[in-house]
Amino acid sequence: MSDEEKKESDKVDQSRRNFIKNSGLTIGGLVLGGVAGGLIGSNSATTKSQTTTKPVKSHETKEFTEAMQFFSRKEDFDTLAAATECIFPEDENGPGAIALRAPYYIDKQLASPWGRNVNDYRKRPFKDGQTPLNRGEIFLQGIRKLDEEGEKKFQKSFRELEEAEQIEILQDFESGKVKLEYVTSAEFFAMLRQSTLEGVYCDPLYGGNKNMDGWKMKEYPGAQMSYANVIESKEFVKIEPMSLSDHF
Repeated sequence: MSDEEKKESDKVDQSRRNFIKNSGLTIGGLVLGGVAGGLIGSNSATTKSQTTTKPVKSHETKEFTEAMQFFSRKEDFDTLAAATECIFPEDENGPGAIALRAPYYIDKQLASPWGRNVNDYRKRPFKDGQTPLNRGEIFLQGIRKLDEEGEKKFQKSFRELEEAEQIEILQDFESGKVKLEYVTSAEFFAMLRQSTLEGVYCDPLYGGNKNMDGWKMKEYPGAQMSYANVIESKEFVKIEPMSLSDHF
């Protein structure tokens, strides 16, 4: 590089530095605390004061999956939660359906295409065993009927009843004694029970089985990528469970 070219390069470099420096001053010196701050005299007293930052106080992590997507009435969701807890209660072995977030799993399933039966044949006329209601409508009808039965039998909504009273009503549903429209109470109970168990034992990616506690109670390893290191073991090997999200 010739002397003239070197002088021109120095001018361009100095011009860039001045631009960054002036820009930093224009916006209150914020640039000086970033990458640009390291380019322009960070050893000066002024720059040190500008680059000093206070630690940001961390906030408690929120469970953004714990939000209602299908249910618009909290009363319906609370009744659903109470019913799932009766089906899979907390005991000495571990948490119940509510702690495992099974109600949130069901809510998300009902908000999905599954809840609207989008993959099912939905044209009339309906034959025996078919219903014009989709799964979301069946759940809403069944859950509200649980509250009606609670008021009729015990003068309280289902979610306010004692466990023994809740079980009595659920047994009436299971046996088909309760009258629903376009579907039997036994069919609703079967869906409720199946969905509860899915929420308890699903991969946490889907909104249930919080902290994989459902798997831990059964010593289920979850979504392991390989068992090559234990496949030849003659003894039972307890493996810390992994979720699908652990592989991301």
